[in-house]
Amino acid sequence: MKKHHARHLRQFLTLLGCSCLVWLLPGCSSQKSEPTSTQVIETNSDPDVVTMQNPGQFQLTPVQVRKVGDEVHVNCVVQPDVNRSIPVVSLGGGRVAEISAKLGDYVTKGQPLLLINSPDLSGAFSDYQKAKADELLAEKQLARSKLLYDKGAIALADLETAQDAADKAKVDLDTSIAHVKVLGGDVNNPTPLLPLRAPISGTIVDQQITSGTGVRSLDNQQALFTIADLSVVWVVCDAYQDMLSRVHVGDIAGITVDGYAHDQFSGKVINISQVLDPTTRTAKVRIEQANPKSIFKAGMYVTAMFRARELVARVVVPTTAIIRLHDANWVFVPEGGGKFRRVKVELGPEVEGGYQQVISGLSSNAQVVTNALQFSSASEEK
Repeated sequence: MKKHHARHLRQFLTLLGCSCLVWLLPGCSSQKSEPTSTQVIETNSDPDVVTMQNPGQFQLTPVQVRKVGDEVHVNCVVQPDVNRSIPVVSLGGGRVAEISAKLGDYVTKGQPLLLINSPDLSGAFSDYQKAKADELLAEKQLARSKLLYDKGAIALADLETAQDAADKAKVDLDTSIAHVKVLGGDVNNPTPLLPLRAPISGTIVDQQITSGTGVRSLDNQQALFTIADLSVVWVVCDAYQDMLSRVHVGDIAGITVDGYAHDQFSGKVINISQVLDPTTRTAKVRIEQANPKSIFKAGMYVTAMFRARELVARVVVPTTAIIRLHDANWVFVPEGGGKFRRVKVELGPEVEGGYQQVISGLSSNAQVVTNALQFSSASEEK
């Protein structure tokens, strides 16, 4: 009898334990599904709007409006100064026999660039030798005529004729010498090889000739080389119409070169085009830039910064309020009811105190989340 009562007691206790366990499990499940204080609790149809359960934990900062120096940053390309660039042409035709300089070389004034086997130079030497012989003969005849005139053997008219022939022979000789020199030859070294020499010291920035190429006469040939003095270069920029009010002739522009982040460069705006490019709607801005260390190379891409002459009112926000996402800059603006909108902004340069200029995207009476990175991380927690 006692064993029977003990068995019933154990069955009762077992049923009671299972009932308690079943009663406790829903409570445990309910506790795990309770959302955290930073969890997004509502899904919005607008992907730029998020709703936070506890929005008060995120500090807000009203935007400020400050008087700042307006800056414009534009991409530019380095070009040779056309006033310091000289196309090199040959005054005589022929065929290239040897090239001693090539594209990119630095050459000095008078240095030979190439040799041309030139029939024109050969003809000039021929004319010089004939004129020299005619002048020598005319001088001998003049001397003979003077002797005969002194003895009364010839009339004065005959002496004057001999003098005129000698004078003309001298003019022809001087002309033939000048022709040889203009072509680049030397009357003391008669040769058909015409040297083409560098007219200035500088860098060869263009080459349109190769060995064995025929060189045409002066009236229908293109430049064989172009030599540029790159000690001063042009930085040419494309400025959009809305930038032109902040760029003026005479302004000093800051130049930034990739790879030379620690070097400071500055040039002077010397020209602003009065005609806009019909395709890009931009005006060419030309900056004169000194280049004593040859850092600026023709064709190099650089960035120019123009600073406006007068201060402008601009919205500024803390740099911590900006987050970079998907190649764009964003801030978070509260909309009430725990909702925040992600707003894309266009930034200007930084200002003192850890603030960043905002060119567009925010109104002057807006508020932003102070720590955009913290807010973004919290909104992504599920």
